[in-house]
Amino acid sequence: MPAYVDPAKCTGCEDCIDVCPTECISLVDGKAVVDPDDCTDCEACVDVCPESAISMQ
Repeated sequence: MPAYVDPAKCTGCEDCIDVCPTECISLVDGKAVVDPDDCTDCEACVDVCPESAISMQ
């Protein structure tokens, strides 16, 4: 299952973008958004998010 970003918790820090090996995360309106087609479920973004805004669906 791809990573899911809770927009209520996301602060747009871009830490997840920096660690994503497939570059499937982008900022949209200041919030991280994951492209589920390119996500490989590596959980690097989950581990690095300081707000715990990212989880695996």
